[in-house]
Amino acid sequence: MKDFSRRTFLKSASVAAAGAVIIPNLISCAKKSDRLNIAIIGVGGRGRDNWSKLTKEHIVALCDVDDNRAADGFKTFPQAKRYKDYRVMFDEMANQIDAVVISTPDHSHFAATMVAMQLGKHVYVEKPLAHNIWQLRTMKKAAKHYGIVSQMGNQGHTTNGIRQIREWYEAGVLGQVKEVHAWFGPYDFNPGGYWTKPDSFPPSAQPVPAGLDWDLWLGQATERPYNSVYVPKAWRGFYDFGNGLLGDWSCHTLDAPFWSLDLGMPQTIEATVPNPVPDHSFIPDESVIAFKFGARGDKSPVDLFWHEGGSKPEIRPEWGVDKLPGSGMVMIGEKKTLITGGRPNEPRLMVSEEEWNEFLKNPPAQTFKRIGEEQPQQEWIDCIKNGTLPGSNFEYSAELSEMALIGVLAQKFATKLEYDAANMKVANNPEADAFINVPARKGWSYG
Repeated sequence: MKDFSRRTFLKSASVAAAGAVIIPNLISCAKKSDRLNIAIIGVGGRGRDNWSKLTKEHIVALCDVDDNRAADGFKTFPQAKRYKDYRVMFDEMANQIDAVVISTPDHSHFAATMVAMQLGKHVYVEKPLAHNIWQLRTMKKAAKHYGIVSQMGNQGHTTNGIRQIREWYEAGVLGQVKEVHAWFGPYDFNPGGYWTKPDSFPPSAQPVPAGLDWDLWLGQATERPYNSVYVPKAWRGFYDFGNGLLGDWSCHTLDAPFWSLDLGMPQTIEATVPNPVPDHSFIPDESVIAFKFGARGDKSPVDLFWHEGGSKPEIRPEWGVDKLPGSGMVMIGEKKTLITGGRPNEPRLMVSEEEWNEFLKNPPAQTFKRIGEEQPQQEWIDCIKNGTLPGSNFEYSAELSEMALIGVLAQKFATKLEYDAANMKVANNPEADAFINVPARKGWSYG
């Protein structure tokens, strides 16, 4: 790692731990109507979806380790400077960049985000926010310290639906909620798919494709041979790079109950995994993860269940349905039960059609500002120009991601964990506790 970037990581980590707050001169645009200068790290895949929402701004730099995946972005923004290594980009263009969008795999979010924040750049980062819990805590402190406008890209947090869910809960429509279920599945492990499973563990070595810098793609992760099961899609299924389905989708599907119920951190997390992968490296075919949350003020304790790989909660007679959708979430209240799909876009009460229509005639009052359906990118831009913070800023999204990632650890080891959130420690399992903070490989250390 170049000396400048090495110093950046060390300084960022130590400052974040101190928790101090400064407000640097953050943006170069002179007035709200001016365009921001934005750098894109991770141009293909989710990166494309993000930059396609930002074309009214000035895209000045594009950074991607894979020329082929980035080709559409290079074509769309021919005036933008191109890079494979974001450290070189920051060395050369730091003074020309106001904000950075980071759409890389989970394991490489932290390093790029910390460099950007240390340089005073606003950051938008794909979900889940980081790859381990120590990184989440550090990013949360650093965002506050550097006074930047941060946003995690969980689209559902900008929807009308998630606001309705909290408004209905706070108006007492559901009553006390003591149980939540969310589900997603089953998996498709076929070659070339989203969750490609290798023929062997570890995957065998293959030639690196032209245009891909494999060493830069690995970044902080432990060195290993290239295999096509990792890139470009299926890295999420490998715990060294991603956080499985729970990390990928809980930031959507569990966002509404986490926010509405003020869940905070679970006390215990137990994963039931019928067929775990022996070396703990890859997501299992099926699992159910049970989170237990304590009472929060006048809110009752909550049992939350995450089902994946085909498992679903058992349908209850009072729900009045014969089957559940392929993915979704139910908040079971003492008065009413609420259901959504995989994202919190269109919630409804599980009541008769007549009762539902009557409810819609006089729903609870809107108490939360509406943003615009699934527009987290624009919310972030508006907040930068207005000097405010988006709803899924790092203060919030780091905690949502932490709740998910402690569940991922229970799934990885197919066991029950006792989580001491105050001390950021797995109290009953040293092997799992070691993954609260995973050291970076030589040359990519951040302190």
